[in-house]
Amino acid sequence: MGVLMSRRQTVERVQKVSLAVSAFKDGLREQPSTRRRAEAGTARQGTLEQEVQEGDEEALAGPSQPEESSASKAAWERLRDGRGVEPEEFDRANRFTPPAFIRPKRELHDDEPPDISLEQREQIVNDEMCEICEVWTAESLFPCRICHRVYHDGCLRRMGYLQKDSAVEVTETAHTETGWSCYYCDNLNLLLTEEEMYSLMETLKNCKIIPESCLTLDDFLHYKHQVHKQQFEKTMPEAKEEQAALQFNALDPDKKGHIEWQDFLSHESIQLLQKIRPQNALLRLLTPKERERARAAFLALDQDNDGFIGEGECRQARHSWFRKHQKEMLSCNVSISHVGPISEGSPASSRNGKSPEKILPATKQEETRSIDWPGFLRENVAYILAARPNSAALHLQPLA
Repeated sequence: MGVLMSRRQTVERVQKVSLAVSAFKDGLREQPSTRRRAEAGTARQGTLEQEVQEGDEEALAGPSQPEESSASKAAWERLRDGRGVEPEEFDRANRFTPPAFIRPKRELHDDEPPDISLEQREQIVNDEMCEICEVWTAESLFPCRICHRVYHDGCLRRMGYLQKDSAVEVTETAHTETGWSCYYCDNLNLLLTEEEMYSLMETLKNCKIIPESCLTLDDFLHYKHQVHKQQFEKTMPEAKEEQAALQFNALDPDKKGHIEWQDFLSHESIQLLQKIRPQNALLRLLTPKERERARAAFLALDQDNDGFIGEGECRQARHSWFRKHQKEMLSCNVSISHVGPISEGSPASSRNGKSPEKILPATKQEETRSIDWPGFLRENVAYILAARPNSAALHLQPLA
């Protein structure tokens, strides 16, 4: 009985203490408010002129400055997190929670050459359930041409990744040779680590690049000049400037006179990967579908089956197999596990009666240099990665 009484007394004591603490906290909340009112009343005396001066300064500054700074800060945060521009035309009340993009981390063995065999083919298997809702239905699922993920069109709309302009394009291309890249693979900026992304953001800030804005040819060339001067401490030569102008034209396929922010960001991301990471590390970024496309390209160019192709043939692959593909080339009844798009310069397109793309003739030096399968992969891996986005822009212009 004594134990029961002690427990009851303990409970009652705790309750009394908690009530006292709550009352004390409530009293503290009321005191500062009265104290602040008294202090505010005394502080306002004799400061009328100060307030008038501050009001005049705020009127001169205008109300747009804090809004611009907050908008700029939000844009830099979206750039850092890899979220891109927020969609504007969708019902936010019925929107799914967007995924958390986790940037990759470099591993110790990344710089070692990966084992990618030419003879051993890889089985391409797509997921059976939608990546967003994780539900299997009898409805048609849109497969990504780069990775193994599949999606419902309704889920993509509720995520805000499928707008009115892109809905028809995704529907027409997802099950064709051209294919469609999901929002993970479409954003080349997500390949950068946090350290690499910080380095890119610092470069953009130093060059006064405004995030989520379009760049004209003058803006693009001015940026390239600044980056070259910061890196080499000398002005950019004319040959480099001509190459930069060609790259701008490749990023502006519709000849609008400016390049979109996402295309510019993808171009800068793939260029940064080329500068920082060795080719072996880039090879580890290739997916099974991309490796299968590379095998098909090499085997099609290796006519005598000796395991080697010429430098001119390797350049031909760079200009045709791994570049962007025109929408008028769409063809139906293609397997869902198709490894990727086929360009006009490929053997498959020539059978369809399409005129092959004009390729510069190979020089004698290029014809004598032979390239094996590992060398073919190393020289083309950056162009394979650059072909991931759905945009018609060419994010890495092959050298002539």
